[in-house]
Amino acid sequence: MRLRALLETDALGLRLLGGEEELDRTVRGVMTTDLRDPSRYLSGGELVLTGLAWRREPEDSERFVRILVEAQVAGLAAGEAELGSVPEDLVLACARHRLPLFSVVEDVAFASITEYVVRRVSGERAGDLAAVVDRHRRLMTSGPAGGGPEVVLDLLASDLDLPAWVLSSTGRRIAVPTVAASGGPAAAGPGGAPEVPAEVCARLAGEHLAAQRSGRRGPHRVTAADGATYSLFPIRSSGRGPAGSGDVRETVLSDWLLVVGADAGDWPEERLDLLHGVTQLIAVERDRRDATRTVRRRLAQEVLELVQSGAAPAEVAARLRVAAPVLLPGLGTAPHWQVVVARVEWEGDAPPAPGGPVAQSLLEEVLVDPGATGPEPSDRIAVAHTGDEAVALVPLPAPADGPAAAPAGGTASGARGDTGGDTSAGGGGAERAYGFEAGLHADALLAAVREPLSRGLDGDGRLTLGVSATVQSAEGLRGALEEARHARRVAAARPGRVCAAGHQELASHVLLLPFVPDDVRRAFTARLLDPLHDYDRRHRAELIPTLEAFLDCDGSWTRCAARLHLHVNTLRYRVGRIEQLTGRDLARLEDKVDFFLALRMS
Repeated sequence: MRLRALLETDALGLRLLGGEEELDRTVRGVMTTDLRDPSRYLSGGELVLTGLAWRREPEDSERFVRILVEAQVAGLAAGEAELGSVPEDLVLACARHRLPLFSVVEDVAFASITEYVVRRVSGERAGDLAAVVDRHRRLMTSGPAGGGPEVVLDLLASDLDLPAWVLSSTGRRIAVPTVAASGGPAAAGPGGAPEVPAEVCARLAGEHLAAQRSGRRGPHRVTAADGATYSLFPIRSSGRGPAGSGDVRETVLSDWLLVVGADAGDWPEERLDLLHGVTQLIAVERDRRDATRTVRRRLAQEVLELVQSGAAPAEVAARLRVAAPVLLPGLGTAPHWQVVVARVEWEGDAPPAPGGPVAQSLLEEVLVDPGATGPEPSDRIAVAHTGDEAVALVPLPAPADGPAAAPAGGTASGARGDTGGDTSAGGGGAERAYGFEAGLHADALLAAVREPLSRGLDGDGRLTLGVSATVQSAEGLRGALEEARHARRVAAARPGRVCAAGHQELASHVLLLPFVPDDVRRAFTARLLDPLHDYDRRHRAELIPTLEAFLDCDGSWTRCAARLHLHVNTLRYRVGRIEQLTGRDLARLEDKVDFFLALRMS
């Protein structure tokens, strides 16, 4: 379609501010963004829609327009809602670079313009593909009654013979088709619909995050272990997503992706454009569903502010009574609560960028069972955020309600450690993994998401979580919050991109280790372990592995020798060498403790 066609429809609310001589440019797509630098998401020919949240000073306009021109976009449409009108500096910048500029009145949604452009662009290409896009558009815009993303996936399967799935950034299945395509790499599931195993979904999500972080343009092609090839299409948020700052590292971590069970490497341009149009339609649905989290987030934020300000327990309890019916509708008794704290940190940021919003988005995802399909399971999870951390209030049914009353978010979260069982409320899998005395388990929370998130954070990012014990009333909530924060600090002292610690560890020596100064830590470990490391390098004697195994076997000679597949005399020789090099006696409890702590801190 041509740019001038946008002015032919009054319902779009577009007014031309400059670039009339360039209105014959061809529009090949549409993108909504508030990123300061959206170049990595542009392929040329797009109509760019922006709410102007990227503009902090007049000089930003020149920078932003120059980026768009270098990406060869067709035109720019700026909303009036943020500033009341399009600023003059943006008008002048567009005129200098001959970039057509439109204004969008406040009462017209960008989604309406997106749908119009997708329909027109597709309609001017292949007629059979355009018919599919138009059917998608009509079904998606019909609201919940139309079936949401699942209907789009069904149409891809039935009309184009393409099995497809929508995944979150952690690999959780947001939407799956209910009908099967005649081909494709996935096995048929219930009702004939194709399925992708959870471990494959996690790998695909990890490959997607790694590709996005490297700046490669989609679609990304991935070959699975069984030889099947998948094509990954990013589903962009509006740019006003959880990150807020526009940092690409953060927006990537919150993106959904469309997985197509086919190799898109040799697809014609028309089919690629069709799939990009489908991702835009799904993005509109995602933005609509994200908006429904506002109430839950506000409730969590109010409770968090009350707890942190030292409000009276009666006031906190009253706010919890308001939150409980929203998070656990139909619950007969007041729930118990657990607190989970998450933090995302980026290396090299000075000063550090506030990671609270992206941590909020990731924590909402982490607390949902990876086996649960659709966005609805997260509807009962309330996550607030401060400047650099996210805090989740996870409601648990009182023990009197029994396992059958377990919440969607809580049950599923606890079930992360048991991917083979039934994770529905009252299911055996949930009962095994989710104990009402212990509540959420830190390690189980990350079991299914560690691989993809580690790929997305690789190089410069970390996600750390802390989990509190269960509390039964508002009086215990402040202590639970501090407990979760202490546990997160313990997790932060561990190696790895994605780490968690639970309240159980706060009664252990691991609580003390994160707070040992670095110079003390280095001096202590060097004094005990450096002689052993030096000896191992010279003689390949494996004294360090022997010491670790000996302590792990509680000093049992026979068990340690069996574990290391050594004769007991060989083990005695190695232990003797350790004692000789360090001047310590491994028969003494104090020296065993010192070695144990040194190994933990090294």
